[in-house]
Amino acid sequence: MASSYVIGIDFGTDSVRSVVVNAQTGEEISTGVHEYRRWKTGAYCVPAISQFRQHPLDHLEGLEKATRQALAPLPAAVIGQIRGISVDTTGSTPGPVDETGTALALRPEMADNPHAMFILWKDHTANAEAEAINQLAHHWDVDYTKYVGGIYSSEWFWAKILRTLRVDESVRSKAFSWIEHCDWVSAVLTGNTNPLTLKRSRCAAGHKAMWHEEFEGLPSEEFLTKLDPLLAGLRDRLFRHTHPSDEPMGTLSPEWAGKLGLPGGVTIGVGAFDAHMGAVGADIQPYALVKVIGTSTCDILMAPTDEIGHLLIRGICGQVDGSVVPHMLGMEAGQSAFGDLYAWFGRLILAPVAELLARQGQEALIEPLQSAMIPYLSEAASKLPVTVDDVVAVDWLNGRRTPDANHTLKGAITELNLGSEAVNVFKALVEATAFGARRISERFEEEGVNIQRVIAIGGVARKSSFVMQTLADVMNVPIKVAESDQCCALGAAVCAAVAAGIHPSVAVAQRAMASGFDAEYRPRPQVAEVYQVLYQKYRRLGAFVEQSNGKP
Repeated sequence: MASSYVIGIDFGTDSVRSVVVNAQTGEEISTGVHEYRRWKTGAYCVPAISQFRQHPLDHLEGLEKATRQALAPLPAAVIGQIRGISVDTTGSTPGPVDETGTALALRPEMADNPHAMFILWKDHTANAEAEAINQLAHHWDVDYTKYVGGIYSSEWFWAKILRTLRVDESVRSKAFSWIEHCDWVSAVLTGNTNPLTLKRSRCAAGHKAMWHEEFEGLPSEEFLTKLDPLLAGLRDRLFRHTHPSDEPMGTLSPEWAGKLGLPGGVTIGVGAFDAHMGAVGADIQPYALVKVIGTSTCDILMAPTDEIGHLLIRGICGQVDGSVVPHMLGMEAGQSAFGDLYAWFGRLILAPVAELLARQGQEALIEPLQSAMIPYLSEAASKLPVTVDDVVAVDWLNGRRTPDANHTLKGAITELNLGSEAVNVFKALVEATAFGARRISERFEEEGVNIQRVIAIGGVARKSSFVMQTLADVMNVPIKVAESDQCCALGAAVCAAVAAGIHPSVAVAQRAMASGFDAEYRPRPQVAEVYQVLYQKYRRLGAFVEQSNGKP
């Protein structure tokens, strides 16, 4: 049987990756990567106020360049057998569009307006709007937050929209509708970007926009206008129905077929968020927890809807039927900073050193130091003993995503003394991220969802044995690491193969295409015992931080 090929395209925080995959075997035969040019310079972002925006031109340029790079070494015969493309993106990353579905920042008069761009997942400028949504929802006759853990987050769709409408009259007057990044890119590839007719991702809508069939779609017009009259009429310009990622969105438009160098007729699948498709690529099965570990984490768990669909799981990022695999309840949790925490500490140490080196004309030394810092700290930290008197940190430097979202919280470090060194603090930060991960798994168990195995994917999982061993010790469970370096793109390719009709279901496609595992970290019993003590210190320190923040 002749091979068929599909393309999975993964839009991450810093770059986009395009992977060509054999749909019969799962072999990743070619990859292209493109870093976002504007994002790399820090354009349109103000970290001090948690403003993080991405220009749609970064996405369009990355889509074309990464895919062309992946296709460049392939023979024409292979390119001619490419039958499907699916896209995953970060989320919630919504952006305003006009009546044609054109992102507002692509219009000349809005090209440099950050509010006209896609609002990245980690943008927390809408804390006040999220709080207003929670206050109203918890006193409304229908609690629209009950399927998203009972707490709406500033990282999500409605909070970001409302904040933008409140602060920018020009966007308010020109934004006909709003769209998640995963839906927009997929629609762009088909040529149908009409916001009223394009298919919307169930994954994105259910986890971030409070969409549910019980509500007949999105929150009611009455609720939204009570929240703020600026939202009047927007519900009718959004969507009623949503679609899982095994469905086709459409076919590749002639324009984009030409840009990418692909034949016509290629199926474009419905998009989804990176973590959800990453879980598919990592061969998620019922009651498996897949941890996507990178700058932040997303934790994906799924189980048969008829077994746990009656539960309302507190403090997570939503439970949505079909958001990962059709007919399964997809559950999402995560941490707002993981690798970002380590990167912050590296910058904290190196910033004054880099400035001094620059003053002395030794700029050439700065980049090698930056590259070597985290690996050096990891190696040094791995040699330290784990004791009950160690430095303890809380990992909320970018707020807390789960359990119980609160992005006004801050991090903390305690148990310091004059003998504490940088490596002690770094070790504590790594342990803090592991403690945060443990708290998430405990919440699922407390709410009646049994976790039967843990899988890790992503850059940190693949590159840092120190972090992964610490995670296994703290969680006190074995953790398998997926073999693929590109699990999110691979998961998108799996979905593309189903949407294109190559495989009849996601489960069948996973058996043929999903990643295997090439590492496993097992807890060390004596170390895990010490972490039981340190974890309780972490919980007490977190409670103190939260109380000091005015949140009981």
